[in-house]
Order: sequence, then C-alpha cells, then structure tokens
Amino acid sequence: MQMSNNLPGLLATTPFTFDSARAAGVSASRLRRKDVVHVGRGLYRPSDWSFELEAAARALSAASPGAWISHVTAARLRCQLLPPWLADSTELHLSKPRSLPSVRRKGVVGHTVLAREDEIESIDGIRISTQSRTWLDLARRLSVSDLVCMGDQIIRVPRVEFEGRTQPFDTLDGLRSLVGRHPNLQGVVRAREALDLMRVGADSAPESLLRLAMADAGLPEPDLQLALRVGDAASPTADLGYRHRRLAIQYDGGHHLLDAQALSDRRRDKAFESAGWTVLLLHKDDLADGFQTAIGKIKRILRTAWQDHPHASGFADAG
Repeated sequence: MQMSNNLPGLLATTPFTFDSARAAGVSASRLRRKDVVHVGRGLYRPSDWSFELEAAARALSAASPGAWISHVTAARLRCQLLPPWLADSTELHLSKPRSLPSVRRKGVVGHTVLAREDEIESIDGIRISTQSRTWLDLARRLSVSDLVCMGDQIIRVPRVEFEGRTQPFDTLDGLRSLVGRHPNLQGVVRAREALDLMRVGADSAPESLLRLAMADAGLPEPDLQLALRVGDAASPTADLGYRHRRLAIQYDGGHHLLDAQALSDRRRDKAFESAGWTVLLLHKDDLADGFQTAIGKIKRILRTAWQDHPHASGFADAG
C-alpha cells in the first residue's frame, strides 16, 4: 500500500517555516514540489492555501526571531478601529530593531524601528506590538480623526459584563509617555494633535467623530456617557450631551436594530424624556453626511434652551 505523499498536519492548511517542516519529517526536496510555495527566507505555504491573516502572521512571526507583527497587521489582529479603507487590508507588516538586518521578504512590508520591550507582547504565540504602540506606528498613515477614534477605544473604560475586563488598554498619560519616548518617529506630530482631542467615554468611532464635528462647529464640549441620575450605577446613560440643557444625544448603530436592544434603547430614552430631557437620536445617515445635519439640530436645541434659560453658562455662543 502506497503511503500518502500529502503534507502532514497543519503544514497542509497554513503557512509554515522550514524548521517546522523538518520537525514534521518533511525533507528539503519535498518542499520544492509544486504543491508548496516558497514565500521567502525560511517561510513556505501550501499552493492552494487561501489567505488568512492570523495564520500568515503566525508563520511570519515564527520565521522572524527578534521581529514582531506591527502596523496595520497588528491593528487588524487585535480588532482595533481602522478606517474603512484599511479595515480589510491583507498587508503583512513586520518590524525589526536596528540591530537586525532589514526585512526583505516578498509580500511583507518591513520596518526598522526603535521600540522598548514593553511596547511588544506575545499573544497566543505571536510577537506583536501593543495596541498603544500600534496606534503610534499608524500615526504616519492615518488622519488625526482616525487616530482619535482608535485612541478613544484604547483609553475607554470597558464594561466588564460585556468584555470581561475592568481596565482600559492604556491611559492618556500612558499614551503621552509613549509619544514622548519617540520624538523623531514619523507621524509623531499628528499623534500629539490626536492626543489633545481624545477623551475617555466614547464607545464607538461614530461617537468620536460626532464629538469632533461638534468641536469643529464651535459647540461646547459635551459630557460623555452622561448619566441621567448622577452617582447611580444603574442609571440610564446618553452617549453624549449637556446636563444643564437637558439634552441627551444617542448614536444608534446597527446592533440597535435588534428587537431586544431596540426595546432597551426605548426604555432608556423614555427615562430621559420623562425627566424633562430632549433626546436626539442619530443614525448612520447622520454619520454619512459628517454629522452636518445633526450639528444644525443640536445648535437649534441649544439656542432654544439658552433662550429659555439665558443665565446658564457656556451656551450663549452655540449658534
């Protein structure tokens, strides 16, 4: 009975290194057959393999001692917020310290960088830049608003019931310290600008973009995660708004269309309305026009509120 000549185990389904092939009993001559593609130095893949980012990154990491997965690749593997034009990127980015030779692998974008050991971590066997370092690395490529969106997600306080963690990935002070350690990195000026615009409390990119649009329009800075009842952990909250003007602004994304979520949202909004607040609901159509229509609505509401209560501070110029 003739033995199968297929590649053994995971080698048949994912990229692999030369060392892992030899450990599995695969000879060098076997790696020269048509069903194996030599990707680059010490790195191979099955010829019929369909690209899968994590598998590619894992093999690249294993084949590159001392290097780490970074930039867009790291952001995608960690599910960090990226603008739509990068959200499905299949780019493979690999960073190395200056003490190692430059990256010269086909299909791999190489970076020679200065990084401290605490800016790199190992996740499920893959050496990868931390979320904070990834944010800084992308400062040369992303706009300030995109950096704010990504940064807001790093510093937001998580909800343990949904995410199983209680601490943010980093703090504003932590990010400022990181930026301060790399004054010559490309994009560092943009990163500093983004830091000044980041706030704790945005739970999504649209919420961050709405806040930035409000600032550009000259509106007073809103409170984030605004509780109806101060000091009550069970209180309904608004994504952002103005307590003194009793204006609650909610951005309802796609998940809010689900029946259970919609019912919960309606109860939340009714609680604000029953307490005398105005509730402004925004959706993807508002995001699509850069919140310009929404800004007009907010200005009208604040103008009316100021006319009713002209002595409250901070709202006289909202128009």
